Amino acid sequence: MEKVNIKYLAEELNLSISTVSRALRDSYEISTETKKRVVELAKKLDYVPNYHASSLRSKKSNMIAVVIPEVADSFFAQAINGIESVAQENGYHVLIYLTHESLLQEQALLKDLQSGWVAGVLMSVSSETEQVAHIEELLAKGIPLVFFDRPCDKIETAKITTDDWESSYKATQHLIERGCKKIALLSVSDSLSISTERMAGYRQALVDYAQPFEPSNNVLCTNCEEQNMQLIINLLKDEDRPDAILATVEKLTTSVYLACKKLQLSIPNDVKVISFSNLQSALLLNPSLTTITQPAFEMGRTAASLIFKSLKNKHFNLKAGSVVIPSTLEIRDSTFTEVTPVISNPLNAPLAHV
Repeated sequence: MEKVNIKYLAEELNLSISTVSRALRDSYEISTETKKRVVELAKKLDYVPNYHASSLRSKKSNMIAVVIPEVADSFFAQAINGIESVAQENGYHVLIYLTHESLLQEQALLKDLQSGWVAGVLMSVSSETEQVAHIEELLAKGIPLVFFDRPCDKIETAKITTDDWESSYKATQHLIERGCKKIALLSVSDSLSISTERMAGYRQALVDYAQPFEPSNNVLCTNCEEQNMQLIINLLKDEDRPDAILATVEKLTTSVYLACKKLQLSIPNDVKVISFSNLQSALLLNPSLTTITQPAFEMGRTAASLIFKSLKNKHFNLKAGSVVIPSTLEIRDSTFTEVTPVISNPLNAPLAHV
């Protein structure tokens, strides 16, 4: 059977295409009897409306684009659920675009979105994103944009983030209070704002507790799991190895656990581990993983809500809509110690980002 479209329905019912279209939209211009005939046939033939085509005809899109670096990260999966919950409430559909941490892919995607067939864009930039011309071009087309999790500081629009500096500070503080003397930080970018904030919080905690910052303990990882595992093995195989690791992204967790297993290092006895992660399976890891858990669903829902405020009210100022939502330090076995050392803050420094 040929693909069922609105033209096919019109021919089967001996009606005009415009009549069928209005009947499917429950237009007051169409009689109840005609609407019933159209809906019954559409249901019988399992007709699925082409929302993209209808958006082009009406010049009004009911699509929201979500541009993210990956979906393997549980944070983005939960954030998408939050976004979709708001989109459904407003009768919109969500399209997911993956950049795979590539600036070139991100540029190509935003170029396609400039056509205007999406009403708005929610975006978390790639780890390579330093140039912003492609984002500025999208905004120049009048398409509203909201950043979530990974914002671009050079672009003036709403940014939905979490307290990256404070979360990293508290994680480092927790490790120090567990007696750790040599804490390594794993990152995937040295330019992303979340990476610089997490680095800054980590370094400030070291300063406040009179611990040295060693550049060799700041490891810049890649998008390749095998390379990351080798980097971590190289970090941990020396006698003067770190006694704790703070991973700033979830995907590094597996590499850390596998590297420790390969080197026969015990977590937490030899190396304590904390990761920024929303993994529900963190409790099931052996040992269970201490995490900085981000409010992913709430961040996605807040970002989407701002987009729809902008769409409904052209005078709404997205630039003033930025929100910071706190994360939570979930302490589990990967940072356990039988006797917790009592370590004071020698500089009596404030434990907040000022």
